[in-house]
Amino acid sequence: MSRNLDRLYELLPLVHRMRDADQGYPLKALLAVVNDQVNVIEDDIAQLYENWFIETCEDWVVPYIGDLIGYRPVNEAGAPRSVATREGRMLNKALIPRREVANTLALRRRKGTLALLELLASDVAGWPVRVEEFYRRLGWMQHLNHLRPGRGKTLSLRNGRALGLIGGPFDTFAHSVDVRRIVSTRSQGRYNIGAVGIFVWRLKVYPVTNVPAVCIEEQGSNCFTFNILSHNTPLYNSPQPEESPTHIAEEINLPVPLRRRALEVRTGERPLLTQASKAYYGEAKSLLITVRDWPKKGVSGPIPAERIIPADLSKWHYRVEDGKIAVDPELGRMMFPVRRVPKRVWVSYHYAFSANMGGGEYPRTLSQPEGATIFRVGRGEKLGTIAAALEAWHKKQQNEPDARAAVIEITDSGVYTEQLAMELAAGESLQIRAGRRPRGANANESGWTRPVVRLLDYVPDQPDAFSVRGKQGSRLVLEGLVIAGRGIQVYGPEQTDGEDESEPTNSQGDICDVTIRHCTLVPGWGLDCDCGPQHPEEPSLEIIDSSASFKIEHSIIGTIRVIAREVDRDPVRISMSDSILDATGLNLAAVEGEQDASAFASLSAVRCTVLGGVSVHSISLAENSIFMSPIQVARRQVGCIRFCYVTPGSRTPRRYHSEPDLAIAAVDEAMPPIPSDKRALEKQREARRVRPEFNSLRYGTPAYCQLANHCAEEIKRGADDESEMGAFHNLFEPQRKANLRTRLDEYAPAAMDAAIVLAS
Repeated sequence: MSRNLDRLYELLPLVHRMRDADQGYPLKALLAVVNDQVNVIEDDIAQLYENWFIETCEDWVVPYIGDLIGYRPVNEAGAPRSVATREGRMLNKALIPRREVANTLALRRRKGTLALLELLASDVAGWPVRVEEFYRRLGWMQHLNHLRPGRGKTLSLRNGRALGLIGGPFDTFAHSVDVRRIVSTRSQGRYNIGAVGIFVWRLKVYPVTNVPAVCIEEQGSNCFTFNILSHNTPLYNSPQPEESPTHIAEEINLPVPLRRRALEVRTGERPLLTQASKAYYGEAKSLLITVRDWPKKGVSGPIPAERIIPADLSKWHYRVEDGKIAVDPELGRMMFPVRRVPKRVWVSYHYAFSANMGGGEYPRTLSQPEGATIFRVGRGEKLGTIAAALEAWHKKQQNEPDARAAVIEITDSGVYTEQLAMELAAGESLQIRAGRRPRGANANESGWTRPVVRLLDYVPDQPDAFSVRGKQGSRLVLEGLVIAGRGIQVYGPEQTDGEDESEPTNSQGDICDVTIRHCTLVPGWGLDCDCGPQHPEEPSLEIIDSSASFKIEHSIIGTIRVIAREVDRDPVRISMSDSILDATGLNLAAVEGEQDASAFASLSAVRCTVLGGVSVHSISLAENSIFMSPIQVARRQVGCIRFCYVTPGSRTPRRYHSEPDLAIAAVDEAMPPIPSDKRALEKQREARRVRPEFNSLRYGTPAYCQLANHCAEEIKRGADDESEMGAFHNLFEPQRKANLRTRLDEYAPAAMDAAIVLAS
């Protein structure tokens, strides 16, 4: 449809257009206004036609189309919200999935089949699943005339490949009868005649493409890790599409961690000759290793699967044959033969995490100021370093003084080991972001990048860091980066000669705001092999005498330290959303001032998980968040904490509908009343019961900050929209589980109990 605002004007006879030109085009201007409204009406009419179809309709139309075919939302998942807000639209997508509405009639025709239950879980909850009928795994005597070789067999200690699958979704051995029901809310049983298990994988798999491997020199020059941070990283399978709609998912189709046995395949040449399976290893697969000058000089490129040997490298004691490489997918390690190490090693692999948070190769919406100059940095680009891009920007400003906005876009997932000390002039805007690979590059399925900025100790007499200093009206945006080795230091205005340190220095102004979006500022600066922090008490973000406004979104960040020597300015504004603030220990401070003092800052935390103490001037708003350590607020008269978990003993502004306040209040309101001598003990018990529990509190593990399945319902459904508290609120897992549980009751085979079993 034409968007030309002069469309109506061009339909007029030429004589009228000539007269209009003589008078300065007043008629043209009038018809342009009319044409603008005509375009709005035509767009609305076109959208009305699109709203007839479930594939193209707007989100608000989906419930109405579902009502026409008899689709009923699940009441347990909560009521739909208004579509006027972004949060409401996101919740409605989880409550009324478009794909389930589109497939409702087809699903009803296939009711009772296992393949349907897998498709149903994908449509309703968006999770990859595998369905298992547990009666097929019961140990019973078979009739000689009706043998079923696919049934569960007795345990064989010689079958090492199957032994590693016991108790999981791919278990092939026979089990004795479990009389507990699989749908029991107390203790879930599995192996019974009427039990059907829906194994659900909640963790997502993210690619890391063509990045340098790290040599562990203390173990040997031939020892490498896949992760640039040098810690053990379990490698995951990149799920392959299933062959047909009736196919039951297998390991190759699911986001499962790679096992040594699964990666291993035995060839027919020799009984003991093993190599990597081509189903998992190779281009566009789960794993790939590329080298330079190996196995001999002048030979470079991807290593063929025949040279990869799956092995246990937990103690680095494996002896590698010449021309081979030992790979441990469960730890993310590899070994070359002694004195046969390639000149360079690059790896591509997949890791798992709960959500699109921190630096990663996942889609993001990119934006920049109008008229900004984009400088691309990376392999194959004209600029090879961030420092070179900054220098190119400064040279451009010498010829074009108006070039005050710049974007440094990194087009690969490489490692940038640089000294970064940036000073922004008044009104300048700088954005450093991870972008997309150029067309024609050997990119992954997403095409996005995950660059790592590695800060090293260059200056011996003072700490090195990513330092930023700006003048009035300047702005800095960091997006999609992983920053390790040191933290970021943001300085206020410099003092000029002759100024008294006790006097405020605002003649030059200060940087206006700093935005950290989809970034990882590694907590503790670095990790050891077991994901322990190397410097647990060091801050990831240090704000020194600056009054800038800080915005942190969809990021993982370590301790924030605010140093304010001037008290005549407003508190530093720190706004966090959908992020994890990790002090690397619950007894350490997540937000602090100088020398363990209170930070002169006003904090806002929405949908965040905070691991560590918080000591700030004020909290303007805390919503749907988890604070695992005490909070100390100096000014309690302002701000509000709502729908949060706050550790007992905290000093906070007014709280509304938060835990454990509600659980403790329920003890006083219990009917019949609890005796006064037992009431204090019961309150302590309730406070311990609702304390959040996580599968892991160590950054670098796949289940980092994921709420445990046995966590209290008051936390898992304690947000204002009945989703979970914390950084993963927007996954809406309680709503997805409720939807899936209800649909399983509707579509499960007759006389069978179907239940959700969390595999990750």
